[in-house]
Amino acid sequence: MAASIIETCHVACSANRTPNVVSWGRGGTIAFGTCNSVALYDPQERRVVALLNGHKGRVNAVQWVHKKDDAPECHVVSGGSDNRIILWEDQRGKFVQSVECKGHTGPVSAVDAIYTEDSEVLIASSSSDSTVRLWLCSDSNEAECLHNVSFGSAFMMNVSLALLPGTTVPILACGGDDSRVHLYVQESGQLQRAMSLPGHEDWVRGVKWACAGGELLLASCSQDSLIRVWRLCAKSGTDTRTEDDHSLIKMKEDVFEVKDRGMVSVFAVSLETVLAGHENWVYGVHWQPPVYKGGKLQQPLVLLSASMDKTMIIWAPEEGSGVWVEQVRVGEVGGNTLGFYGCQMSADGSMILAHAFHGALHLWCKDQNKEGEWRPGVVISGHFNAVQDLCWDPEGEFVLSVGSDQTTRLFTPWRKQDTKQATWHEISRPQIHGYDLQCLAMVGRFQFVSGADEKVLRVFQAPRNFVENFANISGISKEKLLQSSGLASLPEGASTPALGLSNKAVFQGDLVPKTAEEEEQFSSISAQYQESYFHPLSLTEPPPEDDLLQNTLWPEVQKLYGHGFEMFCLASESTRTLVASACKASKAEHAAVLLWSTATWRQLQALPYHTLTVTQMAFSPDAKFLLAVSRDRTWSLWRRKLPTPEEPEPLFALCAHTDKDTAMHSRIIWSCDWSPDSKYFVTSSRDKKVIVWGLCMPESSEEPAIPLEVTPRSSVLDVGDSATAVAFCPSVCPDSSYLLAVGLECGRILLYRWRPGQEGAAGSDWISCGGTDTVQSHTLAVKRLRWRPRAGRAGLENSEMDGPSDTERKLEEKSSWVQLASASADHSVKIFNINKWALYHRHH
Repeated sequence: MAASIIETCHVACSANRTPNVVSWGRGGTIAFGTCNSVALYDPQERRVVALLNGHKGRVNAVQWVHKKDDAPECHVVSGGSDNRIILWEDQRGKFVQSVECKGHTGPVSAVDAIYTEDSEVLIASSSSDSTVRLWLCSDSNEAECLHNVSFGSAFMMNVSLALLPGTTVPILACGGDDSRVHLYVQESGQLQRAMSLPGHEDWVRGVKWACAGGELLLASCSQDSLIRVWRLCAKSGTDTRTEDDHSLIKMKEDVFEVKDRGMVSVFAVSLETVLAGHENWVYGVHWQPPVYKGGKLQQPLVLLSASMDKTMIIWAPEEGSGVWVEQVRVGEVGGNTLGFYGCQMSADGSMILAHAFHGALHLWCKDQNKEGEWRPGVVISGHFNAVQDLCWDPEGEFVLSVGSDQTTRLFTPWRKQDTKQATWHEISRPQIHGYDLQCLAMVGRFQFVSGADEKVLRVFQAPRNFVENFANISGISKEKLLQSSGLASLPEGASTPALGLSNKAVFQGDLVPKTAEEEEQFSSISAQYQESYFHPLSLTEPPPEDDLLQNTLWPEVQKLYGHGFEMFCLASESTRTLVASACKASKAEHAAVLLWSTATWRQLQALPYHTLTVTQMAFSPDAKFLLAVSRDRTWSLWRRKLPTPEEPEPLFALCAHTDKDTAMHSRIIWSCDWSPDSKYFVTSSRDKKVIVWGLCMPESSEEPAIPLEVTPRSSVLDVGDSATAVAFCPSVCPDSSYLLAVGLECGRILLYRWRPGQEGAAGSDWISCGGTDTVQSHTLAVKRLRWRPRAGRAGLENSEMDGPSDTERKLEEKSSWVQLASASADHSVKIFNINKWALYHRHH
């Protein structure tokens, strides 16, 4: 098979903000719901190995179907806000959608699944339509709803399935907002209520079965901050008629009968223990997976719990007395975040994982050297809401992205010592804001401007601590970086005041530890509202979430006032002297583009032409032109005037535009970009059209007349869906054609080559070069596409790391690969490697 043109290099995403959305498989893979997809994440390789796209709404619940012998799973089940449950099956190493269960009338909030005696998959699901359903998925890829239990006006928060010991009868535990745990057994296909276990005093959030020897253990956790462990065991016929022996104190037992293959068995349930230790709602419990001892699978008596108090606790019985006690507690203390939604433990019990209220995964690894010590591990992170915009740094070493989750995040490739492979990680979160972020533009290598749903633009500059850590990671020398950015007088870091939105700089002098007397003075009222104190990091591996939240902010150096409505788009030009900005507008007076000087941060000029919101802008690579496209379906082109002694500042004048008659686009123009040689620009619109326009420049060197003549140079390309993003590749193809990427509202990204001067037959100037397949595509609209400014793949061509023998490899790297970054409303930032070599040779 020919080399594939597009390969996914990295997916940055986070877990959905619901309790049952993460599941750790026995094969080591972590499955979690991210927006409408299920991500399969390999914690060893530290990357997303697959995305399962099938749901049309948010994925709320994910569960691996564990095998009896604990081999790696071949089924995973997911439930979503589209009221559907999907069973995914491993077929030749790839997970595909095998069965779909339809029937719920509300979002599915919890799922669990086991194999029956006949190796069919039995699924239990709970939904906000107040029902719990039992499904049987047979080999014929059909799902049959065996039973539907209605709870009236009550909701079940969690479900767990197991087989009763010594029988083939499934038992289902449900916990919900009536503060009880309900047990159901399956008889002749129907679910019969066996009993309800009282005791919790608030909503039951989680229930989990574990099979220990010939008994079942059930853990339940609740918003009353307590965890209860129940023991279910079979009673032999003689035990049922107990003698009236008053001298024994026994726990109260509840008994129920089950018919199985003509036999009647009696089971008793008793309360084993109540675990108190959390100080807030307990959202999740998880038993340590079974381990092999002496050739037999054994269930360790170890329980993990996660709570809104931001901690996870490992519980186990004490050796001598058998009393359950807290063994280990991990988590964050302080910070401004809410706590954990759920927890999972790896198959060998050496790693534990929690997912937090803000989508972040928190991983802890057992320290091999120190007994009982756990330390934070490196794990994937990403936005937990729509990503609106992204930008490469001028050297193409890292990507900055902003999103509706009110954060700005910085991703860069990280090469572990002595490996050739680089994995991408978030190493800084420069801005954590109080408004949804909308747009950003890089100004130089370590400075950016961002705009949010507010009227102010904010300018940020990297602190010294970031530059030093970036040097460690990328292998570029620190001195070189500090010189290049004139960063000698940089602050160390930044912190946000308790009630403010601006990141304040922290300088070297602020880091001096206080003396005891000073501590006394400050320990009064101000200590209760502590500034989030910044601690300099020295990174030898990517930072965990707690550090990202607190110690990787960038100081805000400037605010820019001038717009009357919320910010919508930004652009900066190649010489880094100008920034253009535009805001939401329903009238011409607010739709003007403002130009700012990056030297003084003063407003230089307002460029009025459009009547509605300007949706995107782009400076030409030679910095002579500014292009703006708008919701009013037209574009405007502004030309830089040559500076005169009276006006040294660069000013722009309108030199071409379309109007109602010449527009060609009949809907909002979403996106625009320039060809690398500044001769052509492209516009893409909701009317599914992509058009390349060209400037008719006179040959002579004098100033051309205004207005310039600008005409469509390509045939109209219909891409079949609203074209929300478009980008020209900065490296021109060998046959002097241009490579373009087009992002669609459905989430697909298409590649085209366009050859100028081929307008003969309609469409012959466009050559389709394929696009992302269903696994690679986003599930919602592509918001922004940006090519890496240099050829080659980031992190694989840093000269300082390699020996001189690698020059050939570097040349080959540059000639055969380009990288494309995409931001999408499906919460993900993706980085694709595009194989130029395969691209040109396949389509010739």
